[in-house]
Amino acid sequence: MEKKKENMPEKGAAVQRDMDTYAIIPYIPGGLLDPTTLHKLADVAEKYKVKIIKMNSEHRIGFYGINEKDIDDIFKDLEMEPGGFIGKCVRGVKFCTGNTSCKKGYQNTVQMGLKIDDKFHRKETPKKVKISLSGCTSSCAESHVRDIGLIGTPRGWKLLVGGTCGLQTKKGRLLAENLSDNQAINYIEKILDYYTESGIEKRMGGFIDQVGFEIFSQNILK
Repeated sequence: MEKKKENMPEKGAAVQRDMDTYAIIPYIPGGLLDPTTLHKLADVAEKYKVKIIKMNSEHRIGFYGINEKDIDDIFKDLEMEPGGFIGKCVRGVKFCTGNTSCKKGYQNTVQMGLKIDDKFHRKETPKKVKISLSGCTSSCAESHVRDIGLIGTPRGWKLLVGGTCGLQTKKGRLLAENLSDNQAINYIEKILDYYTESGIEKRMGGFIDQVGFEIFSQNILK
């Protein structure tokens, strides 16, 4: 009897509805692309006859309907690592264009987002952690409903924690504001360390609810 196929987080592959093929999401930091990368993605998709190519909600390009035997070769040809379906860890950081091009942007989400992604991507955590940066209070990157969210203001960053856009949508709580880039990164590191050391296997919002927001805040801001 053929073994039932399952997700393979070590390869960044999730089994699909047909229980035969897989989906993969190549790691593209911040979803930033150039013509060379776009050509490579198209060439590889054509070579392996990828059934569906789709942008997902996290600004990533997903390949759907992949044969298991092709997974390693696709990543090798792309010269990329897995960027999705990678288990209990910090996922690729999502961000809008911020003040690099948007007339409403107060903060440089691109530069800051890449710094955070470089420092924390794939850091092991009790449950997956999604981080998002928005350059202004319009929150185009949906920072209010992420485990950790940053929102740009004229005086710096607002830091929100515990949001989620899952079945039980929850708005993140304001932890600190008027933060510099370095202050925000330091707080994110403290949050992730505190969360990981707790060993509580709940998403960030559930973890904060269990320990209590006041105690959580004291531990991070002290």
